[in-house]
Amino acid sequence: MASAPAQIPTSFGHELRACLRCRLVKTYDQFRESGCENCSFFKMEEDHERVVDCTTPNFNGIISVMDPTRSWAARWLRIGRFVPGVYTLAVSEALPEEMQALCEDERVQYNPPKRL
Repeated sequence: MASAPAQIPTSFGHELRACLRCRLVKTYDQFRESGCENCSFFKMEEDHERVVDCTTPNFNGIISVMDPTRSWAARWLRIGRFVPGVYTLAVSEALPEEMQALCEDERVQYNPPKRL
């Protein structure tokens, strides 16, 4: 039951952004074109303002996960149920309240960052 992997960032410069819910890392353009593979309910590809609302350029570290179900690092980072891809170790911002409410409505877990 392998899940399709997320897009890999096309560059590793200043245009990288991380999803504030799942911490998937892609470029701004990739989020705008195809949204977040783990958080499709945000519909970033339909509403480009949501890319800015639901992602951040402020994050620490990057990890590539090829098989999240078997990776101890993915389990430790609590991304073991997400699609294979590139993730950040930590984000420094919280989702806006409107997007947190959307997570609640969709019955998906959102863990805000430990330190703001």
